[in-house]
Amino acid sequence: MREGPDPFGVRDIIETAAGKATIYRLGKLKEKGFEGISLLPYSIRILLESLLRHADTEKHIITAEDVEALARWNPENISEKDIPFIPSRVIMQDFTGVPAVVDLAALRSAMQRLGGDPAKINPVIPADLVIDHSVQVDSYGTSYALEENEKKEFERNKERYSVLRWAQKSFDNFRVVPPGRGIIHQVNLEYLTPLVHLKEKNGELYAFPDTLVGTDSHTTMINGIGVLGWGVGGIEAEAVMLGQPYYMPVPEVVGFKLYGKLEPGVTATDLVLTITKILRKQGVVGKFVEFYGPGLSSLSLPDRATISNMAPEYGATLGIFPPDAETLNYLRRTGRSEEQVDFVKKYLEAQDLLYSIHKPEPVFSSTLELDMKTVKPCMAGPKRPQDQLFLSEVPENYRETMQQTFIRKKKLELNFPGTLLTSAG
Repeated sequence: MREGPDPFGVRDIIETAAGKATIYRLGKLKEKGFEGISLLPYSIRILLESLLRHADTEKHIITAEDVEALARWNPENISEKDIPFIPSRVIMQDFTGVPAVVDLAALRSAMQRLGGDPAKINPVIPADLVIDHSVQVDSYGTSYALEENEKKEFERNKERYSVLRWAQKSFDNFRVVPPGRGIIHQVNLEYLTPLVHLKEKNGELYAFPDTLVGTDSHTTMINGIGVLGWGVGGIEAEAVMLGQPYYMPVPEVVGFKLYGKLEPGVTATDLVLTITKILRKQGVVGKFVEFYGPGLSSLSLPDRATISNMAPEYGATLGIFPPDAETLNYLRRTGRSEEQVDFVKKYLEAQDLLYSIHKPEPVFSSTLELDMKTVKPCMAGPKRPQDQLFLSEVPENYRETMQQTFIRKKKLELNFPGTLLTSAG
């Protein structure tokens, strides 16, 4: 974490159970001539807070011009300037994370060969590695199946886990979540994100939103709880871990208004397939999608996470839900302390980041809307998630597909006598 010297004069103090904490208050930018701050999309305000907190006119990493480019975000005239983003943390799964650990170990070896102190090589940005792609199912159907499968996993990959254990003990700002604890995105959602950080630096407490990049395309699931995060490549993640900003164009933000309520028997999967079809038709590649509207109150946080998780399928960089009362309740339900929840609420209120339908709607690059009571049970396919098929249409679609397959087969047999087709294709 590299907080800057506050060139815009927006530092402020909030009281927490742990003492006074410094924040970079977004509302103070109004006093500096940035009148539209309160109408910016939630996702843009989170990015802006990060730029404000790290802005340093002397180091020239994040400059006043970078902050201004985002603070003056205008959907009709978006800046073409690339902005440097320094997230709060990095999350990795084992397929892409282990090579990153090996690279860090190689850097330590190089430092030692050059006569330096290898212990100085550490992630600058906190990093979590969740092992969730590795365990095979050898045992099943018993109460001890999980224990048996985990035991075989450690036996098969003893060398790998020796390296990871060494890394967790040796590196600062690095944690490993062992196998058998769950899928990376669910672990991230239920346990790893604090939503708002409270950290000490040089004897001073700082409060700031949780943001992240991850080495899995579905890192976007964390957007369901209001955390700004998305998937990047392994090289980008390593660069961020070592303190380099992630450069990105100032994004367009598509507002997606939800209202109404899902009918009985209609699931979040039906809703996300409907949303995916709408967004694929709209075209949201390289854009942020931000959900808002009265319909949010009827969506549980798992439902929101399902929609955010599918951002790669509908093509957006991310699909985010601003935090609201349901978000705070989810923190309680997943074991966060009441003290943590109170702190999160206090920070979000201080930054005007706690969503309510009674607040003015943000301005967006473009808007879409969906009445959720119109969503019907459906399935995706046969090949692409945006090829939505209502369940009532499945029998007829199946008959048509089989007839077409039969006709193709007959044509091939006429053209190539004796050919034995081994598949429907």
